[in-house]
Amino acid sequence: MTTDAFLADCRARLAFDLLSNTWNAVVLWALRDGPRRPAQLRERIGGISSKVLTETLRRLQFNGLVDRQAHPDAPSRVEYRLTALGRTLLAPIDAVGAWAFAYGDEVMAAQEAACAPEQRSSRPAR
Repeated sequence: MTTDAFLADCRARLAFDLLSNTWNAVVLWALRDGPRRPAQLRERIGGISSKVLTETLRRLQFNGLVDRQAHPDAPSRVEYRLTALGRTLLAPIDAVGAWAFAYGDEVMAAQEAACAPEQRSSRPAR
């Protein structure tokens, strides 16, 4: 890897951009066991609005990571599934999750320490 690996036009930055969106990795992980309908994804993920889920699925589809399949049933039914390319991101997402499990407490402690009010001495003014 060269020292220019993270410049604007490099592939490494593309990968970090894909994973930097909060919901991309979550939706990809939620699809790891097979196709899901949007309502099933919302239930499985929790905390995601229909609008944000739709935007995320469209973004993932645009990037070739998710496939949308419309079934001609009545009523109509749509399912999303990982593409082969999308499956390749599961290992990096799992690695980041393992890192968060191992070091998340340390990160949260650092955040709390950074947000704690400064300890000021209570010396009387002269």
